[in-house]
Amino acid sequence: MLIRDDEPALYVYEQSGPGVLQRGLIGDVGLAAPEQRIILPHENVMPGPIADRLSLMSTTQANLEPIFLLYDGGGPATRLVDTVATTRPPLVEAVTRDGIRHRLWAITDTGEIDLINADLHGRQALIADGHHRYATYRVLQRQEHATRGSAGPWDFGLSLLVDSTVYPPDLKAIHRVLPWLPLPEAITRAKGSWQVRDFDSLESGLEALESTADPAFLLAGKSGTSHLLTDPDPLQLAHAMPTDRSARWNALNTSVLTEFVLPKVWGMQDDEQNVRIVHHDPWAAVRLAARTGGTAVILKPLAVEDVLAVAAEGERVPRKSTSFGPKPRTGLVLRTFD
Repeated sequence: MLIRDDEPALYVYEQSGPGVLQRGLIGDVGLAAPEQRIILPHENVMPGPIADRLSLMSTTQANLEPIFLLYDGGGPATRLVDTVATTRPPLVEAVTRDGIRHRLWAITDTGEIDLINADLHGRQALIADGHHRYATYRVLQRQEHATRGSAGPWDFGLSLLVDSTVYPPDLKAIHRVLPWLPLPEAITRAKGSWQVRDFDSLESGLEALESTADPAFLLAGKSGTSHLLTDPDPLQLAHAMPTDRSARWNALNTSVLTEFVLPKVWGMQDDEQNVRIVHHDPWAAVRLAARTGGTAVILKPLAVEDVLAVAAEGERVPRKSTSFGPKPRTGLVLRTFD
């Protein structure tokens, strides 16, 4: 059931559960080009998903789910969010199958909305999740301007803004599966430029990966064994990494995978045809590799401070490098253009 609200509102949104508490604001955020340094992307996007989302937004004339933005806050907007969440009855409360409780409040008081706008106006925000949707927001904006020649609701995009100072995000890894590369072949090729340590189980390999400094990758497949890549040949690595990137960008494990391991060691590009993506769960990645006769590449999550530093320098990490959470639940708040 969809219910149209009677008056404009910003929304306080809370997610809570075992080890989880995140509060933020859902509203429509003015769109800004990356060079304006207001909303900072940190990940590259692909044309296919943008085209798909553009078709959906154009047809529905709506933002059907918020993107996820982080900002460095600690100001009056956050204090108001906490006051609302602890003193007022929610509009909506539900528990999803993952055990997370979702609660939503509407802020309609113009004085409170003015306070929020004043606090947030001078701040930067990092796109934690929703790079393709944000890119689509901006394509749709240009499309509507070309058609209508005027400003309108397409100059804004539905967003969840979370103060990362008060509610630090949970950053998880995104693993890769290479269906066309059998595990024995992947190991053999890797030995020309990496040290390879063999383990008789995925559990022991994951434990070793956790305690190993990056860059390091764990390979696994249907054999039940796992194989840890460490200590790459420094000359080969230096030759493979781009010279126009910062040292911090070149040190990211996803950068090393994209620029060195995939193209130089295994002879493939990091694209949607060659590389499948599995969020968070290394066991799911290994099961997919086993079904396809390929290789699972297990990564450690990036550090939040590294992602923030890369974005602040105007750089973008390789695609599918980060998975910030908890993500907003689709369906609580939709924004229609009419």
